[in-house]
Amino acid sequence: MFKKWYYVAIFVPLIIICGIIIWYKQSVNRADGEIKVGILHSLSGPMAAAEKYIVDTTLMAIDEINQEGGLLGKKIVPIIADGKSDSDVFAKESERLITKEKVVALFGGGVSSTRKKIKDEVEKYNSLLFYPHRYEGLESSANIVYTGATANQQIVPGLIWCMQNFGKNFFLVGNHLSKENYITEMATRQIIKDLIFAYDGHLVGEESVDLESKDIDSIVKNIYMKQPDVIINILEGEVNSVFFKAMRGQWLTEKIPTISINVTEVELTVFNIDQMVGDYAVQSYFQSLDTEENVSFVERFKKRYGADRVISNPMENAYISVYFWRNAVERAQTTEINEVRKHLRELTFSAPEGVISVDKKNQHTWKPVLIGKIFPSKQFGIVWNSNSTTRPLPYPPFRTKEQWQQLLDQWSTASAGK
Repeated sequence: MFKKWYYVAIFVPLIIICGIIIWYKQSVNRADGEIKVGILHSLSGPMAAAEKYIVDTTLMAIDEINQEGGLLGKKIVPIIADGKSDSDVFAKESERLITKEKVVALFGGGVSSTRKKIKDEVEKYNSLLFYPHRYEGLESSANIVYTGATANQQIVPGLIWCMQNFGKNFFLVGNHLSKENYITEMATRQIIKDLIFAYDGHLVGEESVDLESKDIDSIVKNIYMKQPDVIINILEGEVNSVFFKAMRGQWLTEKIPTISINVTEVELTVFNIDQMVGDYAVQSYFQSLDTEENVSFVERFKKRYGADRVISNPMENAYISVYFWRNAVERAQTTEINEVRKHLRELTFSAPEGVISVDKKNQHTWKPVLIGKIFPSKQFGIVWNSNSTTRPLPYPPFRTKEQWQQLLDQWSTASAGK
């Protein structure tokens, strides 16, 4: 009898305390009737052409959740900010959103130089960023959830597929090195070179193209002289159109396949599609993916934004970012960052690209790999599908993490001198 009352005396207060804690969290979360989140992309400047559309799918996810009753009984309120294609502006705006607007999560970021600026702010204030772009990797932060592909989920399988189907002689075309893109560009190129070397391939040529360049005939002539099996295109922005036009002028696009890592459906609607038909891209998502989840996703998007609109991989990543965050908050029953982060680990979501999850070690996402061929319809026909998700490895195994860090330090010093 004594033991029975002893257990009652111990466990009943514990149950009551746990109930009070849960009630307190919920009451705090419902105190003001809304949950603020920040959306931070370039809405102006040269990066706006690609980033402004990412806002649309972020808002679409938020509206869907609000229409279902919101989150923790509250409405999600998006606060949109313009990074203005400037990494310093991204830093200031992320700090403002966190400290002044009191957002509980950030969705956005552009190129890696802007992400690194936001990273400093979310780590400083212990906030949470969901980053939707593919990137070079070589980074991991407890305050960032990376929903875009790492190199081993895009570049590596893409190049291996090319070796198996076209050959092992590659020509690399990248962006002109600047202070803004130096680390990203050097890291991407190094990963490509490491992979080619590891698979007994050959890099027969390498060229850089200025983003403002209108004359790249000399680069195209060099490609013609080297006659590679495959052209690896890591160019970003409108210079892609100039590059493919010059290639078409020499009929190289019909002779030598190009595989791109930054060309998506959005670019296909802007560029002259006749110059690109028949070439390839590697992503984790294409709008043409024929699954029940994706067909529904595309239909809802077009109903909201118009039948002529298209969806890119970063746009889909932005959409699933919101749902990852929502699901973690629901599990935690609070928007408090440390609690949300605990429930993000190994969280699984049935996304338009397939069933994906957050890796518990590095907060990157397990993603599928798709290779698409450019069709006249301005869509990608999927020619290869991994049919399973790939574990994210932000530090490619060609080198140790310490060796990658040494290279990062060298590139950082070199970029500071630009």
